[in-house]
Amino acid sequence: MQRLVECVPNISEGRNKSVIDAVARVVETVEGVRLLDVDPGKSTNRTVITFVGPPEHIGEAAVRLIKKASELIDMRKHRGEHPRMGATDVCPFVPVSGVTMEECVAIAHAVGNRVGEELGIPGYFYEAAATVPARSNLAHCRKGQYEGLGKLESAEGAPDFGPAVWNEQTQRSGATAIGARDFLIAYNINLNTTSSRRANAIAFDIRESGRVKRSGGPGSEIAKDAQGDPVRIPGSLKAVKGIGWYIEEYGIAQLSLNLTNIQVTPVHIAFDEACSKARERGIRVTGSELVGLLPLRVLTDAADYFLKKQQRSLGIPDVEKVKIAVKSLGLDDLAPFDANKRVIEYVIADSGQTPLLDLTLGAFAEETASESPAPGGGSVAAYSATMGVALATMVANLSSHKRGWDNRWEEFSIVAENGIKLQQQLALLVDADTAAFNAIMEAYGMPKATDAQKADRHAAIQAATKNAIEIPMQVARLASESMDIARQMAMKGNPNSITDAGVGAMAIRTGVKGAILNARVNLQDLKDEKFASEVEKECAMLSSAIDASETEILEQVEKVLKG
Repeated sequence: MQRLVECVPNISEGRNKSVIDAVARVVETVEGVRLLDVDPGKSTNRTVITFVGPPEHIGEAAVRLIKKASELIDMRKHRGEHPRMGATDVCPFVPVSGVTMEECVAIAHAVGNRVGEELGIPGYFYEAAATVPARSNLAHCRKGQYEGLGKLESAEGAPDFGPAVWNEQTQRSGATAIGARDFLIAYNINLNTTSSRRANAIAFDIRESGRVKRSGGPGSEIAKDAQGDPVRIPGSLKAVKGIGWYIEEYGIAQLSLNLTNIQVTPVHIAFDEACSKARERGIRVTGSELVGLLPLRVLTDAADYFLKKQQRSLGIPDVEKVKIAVKSLGLDDLAPFDANKRVIEYVIADSGQTPLLDLTLGAFAEETASESPAPGGGSVAAYSATMGVALATMVANLSSHKRGWDNRWEEFSIVAENGIKLQQQLALLVDADTAAFNAIMEAYGMPKATDAQKADRHAAIQAATKNAIEIPMQVARLASESMDIARQMAMKGNPNSITDAGVGAMAIRTGVKGAILNARVNLQDLKDEKFASEVEKECAMLSSAIDASETEILEQVEKVLKG
C-alpha cells in the first residue's frame, strides 16, 4: 500500500495566473510529490491547491509553497470575499492511505515550526493539530481575519508558531493556519423526484444540524429555548451537512451532502440512510455521485460494507471492490464513473511508466527473456510468491462461498483478507526489486575522477547494495508469512481445491528460495560484515522453515488425493 498524505493549502490569490502558477509549481520540485489540482476563484481572490505525496516529503513541499506565496503575495493589498488572514491562509494535511491522523498531526507541527523559525511567519495549529482546544475550530483561529491580526501581540491571540509581533514582515505575510483533518467528501444523492422541497426535507432528516422545531405544523412559529435561541431537532447522522436542490442538467432533485468526517459517517452509511429516509417519504434513491478526487478507501470501505451484508468474502482485489462500490452506490447513474481519473492512488500511479505487473503475462516473459538484466531473479521470485498467495487466497474465497458452509463464510473471509494484503505487498516488490538493481547500476555510473567523487561513489554503491539485499529479504519474509495462508487452506479449506493450495505452497516456496538467492548474491559486494552475517543467519532460518512448511502441506495434499 502506498503511504500518501494530501495537502490542500489555500492561498490568497485567485486572479493573477502567473502568481498562482509560480506558487503551485514549487510542490513538484520535491521528490515523490504530485500536484493534483489548482482551483482559483476570482471573486474570493483565493486559490485551492491540492497535492499528494509520501509523509516523508509532503511537509517539505508545503514549506516551499508557503515560502513562495509569502514572497509573491502582499496581504496589505489583498481584497476578496472569502475570510482570510494570510498569503497562505490555511494548510491542512489529510491522511489518504497507509498514514494515521497522528502522523499528519506530527507533519503539521513540524511544518508549523519550520514556517515560524525559517520563514518568520506566525500562525495557529487547528483541527486535529490544535494545541489549544478552542483553536481546533478554524473560525476561532481566523477571528478578526487579516485586519485583526494585531491580536498576535496579545496573550489571547499569541501564535502557536512564529513571531508574536505585528510588524512590516508579518503585515506582508499575514498568518497561516496549519492543521490535520480527515478527508472531506462532497457527495450528491440522486432522487426520483423533481421536488427540491422534498429533497430538502430528506436532507434535514439526515444532516447533523437537522431542522428547526416549530410550535405547530409547517409555517408555524419557530420554537425557542429559554435563551431565545431556536430549538433544533437533530438529524440522524453526525458530521454531515446537507441541503436538497433541483439539478436542471439532469432533471432530478438531489441531496447535496458534505461529509466532514468519513471516520464518523462514511459514504456508504450516508447512502443507506438516504435510501431509508427517502423511502419513508415515498421517494426512491436512484444513485449518487462523488465530487472531485477521493481516496481509494472510500470505495473499498463501501464495498466491504455491502459484501458483509451479502455474507460474501471481503478478501478480493481492490479493482473488484471498486466495481462493487460503484454498482452498490449507483455512482454510474448519471455518468460513467472512471476510477482511474477519480481515485487519488490511481491518478498518481499513472506516471507514464508501465509497472511490470501491468504487463501481459506474455510481455512480462518477453521482458524477462530480453538482453536487459532486469527484471531478473529477484522480480521473478517476488512474482512467484505473489501468484502463490493469490492461489491460496482463491481457495479461501471458494471455501467462503461453498454450499453448505454458509456459517463459515466469515472465517474464510478473514483468511482471504490477510491473503489479499500479502499479495498486494508482494506485488509492489516485483518492481521494487528491478528498481533496486537499477539503482546499483546508477551508483556504479557515478564519476570517480577525484578522491571526493570516489568516496561519494563508494558510499552510493554500498547504500544501493544494502537496499538491493533488503528488498528480496522483504520478499522472503512476506512469502514465508504467506505460506500460512496456503497451510490453513490445505488443512481446512475446500477439499475440491486442495491441489490449488498445494501449487500455491510450491510457488511461495520458490519465491522464498529465489529471494534468498538474490539477497545472498548481493552480499558479496557489501562491506558491512555484521549486517551480512545477520542476513545469512536469517536466510538459513527462512530456508529451513519454508522447506518444512511445503513438506507438511504437500503431505496433506497427498492425503486428500488418496482419500
